[in-house]
Amino acid sequence: MNNKIKTLAKGIALISGCALTSVAIANTATIQPAGQICVTCHGVEGEGIEPLGPRLAGLSKEYITTQLQHFQAGVRQNATMMPMAMTLQGDGIEQVASYFSAKSPKTEVKPVIRGEQVTFSDDTARLAYQGDWSRGLPACVTCHGPSGLGGGLFPRLAGQQASYIKTQLLAWQAGTRKGDVDGMMANVANKLTAAEVDALANYFANLK
Repeated sequence: MNNKIKTLAKGIALISGCALTSVAIANTATIQPAGQICVTCHGVEGEGIEPLGPRLAGLSKEYITTQLQHFQAGVRQNATMMPMAMTLQGDGIEQVASYFSAKSPKTEVKPVIRGEQVTFSDDTARLAYQGDWSRGLPACVTCHGPSGLGGGLFPRLAGQQASYIKTQLLAWQAGTRKGDVDGMMANVANKLTAAEVDALANYFANLK
């Protein structure tokens, strides 16, 4: 490659880099300045950056708003998110929640309606769709919707990072995450074995 071609290649790379940066800035323009730091861990499109931040795309505005309020109030404990949430004053929470809830997950998941399948050979799938009533465990989809797609105050599990789902189940068990109605999630999480926590996290993370 001669010097002219090398120079041209460098120029194209520089222009491309500037263009991508401009797109990223434009995409975050709807978030107030204090909220633009969110993309550092959660990505411009809300797809998450493991292990820094979980996926927010696909979560409802109601859910994101509630969780940010929980971080601000100390109801939900996280050394990184608590101070970050405190920077969102005025209508900051609403703007951030509106921005990320409008993003669509890149991975499409075909909804499996509860009852379409009566028997399950896979123990994890059975737990997700039928629960284990001998232990008072409801099916995950009872609250999180078909295929864990979520809705309202119940977050989307389908396609979420397995490491994040596991971390949250452990947080419910340890009592470092609260704010659920009537202690519902804490009650469910504390009935799960370590193996079931791992299995459910991986099951929902890999749903297609």
